[in-house]
Amino acid sequence: MKNMLPNEIPFTIAGTKQFTIESEKNRLYQILVSIPDETPPETGFPIIYLLDGNSIFGTVVEAVRIQSRKPEKTGVIPAIVVGIGYPTPEPFSKERFYDYTMGAPEIEIPSNKMNGASTQMHGGADEFLQFLQDELKPAMEHAYQIDQKKQTLFGHSLGGLFVLHTLFTSPTSFQTYIAGSPSIHWNQSIILEEERLFHQLCETEEIKANVLVGIGELERWHHTNVGELAKSMVDRLSILSRLQIEFIQFQNEGHVSVLPPLITRSLRFALR
Repeated sequence: MKNMLPNEIPFTIAGTKQFTIESEKNRLYQILVSIPDETPPETGFPIIYLLDGNSIFGTVVEAVRIQSRKPEKTGVIPAIVVGIGYPTPEPFSKERFYDYTMGAPEIEIPSNKMNGASTQMHGGADEFLQFLQDELKPAMEHAYQIDQKKQTLFGHSLGGLFVLHTLFTSPTSFQTYIAGSPSIHWNQSIILEEERLFHQLCETEEIKANVLVGIGELERWHHTNVGELAKSMVDRLSILSRLQIEFIQFQNEGHVSVLPPLITRSLRFALR
C-alpha cells in the first residue's frame, strides 16, 4: 500500500532515554528513564521506579510532565521516572512471573487466565530485589542528582505483590510503596508470613514508610479475591503508627482499567 504520509517520523517522548542492562545473574532488562528539563533542587530530584515499565512508563512520564508544571496547584513536583522493563515490544513480558514472585501460584487459576504463566519459572523476587538495590539504584544515583529520601516503588498486579514483598523484607529500600491490585493470592502463605515478621520488626525498630494500596471497584468480583485480600491487609497494617497507609477503591474500574486513575493518585501521594 502506498505511503500517503511521506513526512512521518518516529515519535519519542521528550526528555526520555533507554538502555539495556544485564544483571549479575545474567537477566536482561530494558531501562527507560525520564529526566525533568530543569535544574535539580539542592537535594536532588525525587525518583519513581516503575515495575512493568514497558506498559506504563509513557503514561507516568506524561502525567508527571504535565502536572509538575504547576506543582502549587497539582501537588506534583518534578521527578525522575525509571521504568524497569524487558527487551520486548509487548507491554508485558513473561519474565515478570519470575522476577515478581516468591514461588509458584498457590491457588488454582483458570487456564484461560494464565497466559502461559504455568510454564514460566517463578520465585525470583529476592534476586530481582537484589538487582534493584545493588545494581540499578546505584547506577541511577551515580548518573543523576537524586533525593535518596524521596524514592518510590510502583507496581501493579504481580508487581504490586513484589512491592509488598519489598516493604516487608527490605522496608528502608524506598520511602514510598505503591501496590496496585496486588496479587496476594499468588504467594499468599509467603506474603502473610512476611507481613507477620514485618509487624514484629516494627515493634523493635522505627520503620517509617508511606504506603498506598489501590484496587478497582470491579475487582470485588475478581476470581482471585484480590480486592478483599488487599483491603484486609491494609486494615492490619493500619495499626502500625509510623506507617502512613492509604487504601483507595476506584469506582467502576477493573483490574487493568484501574491503572490510569491509580497513577494519577499515586503521583500526588509520592510527589507532594
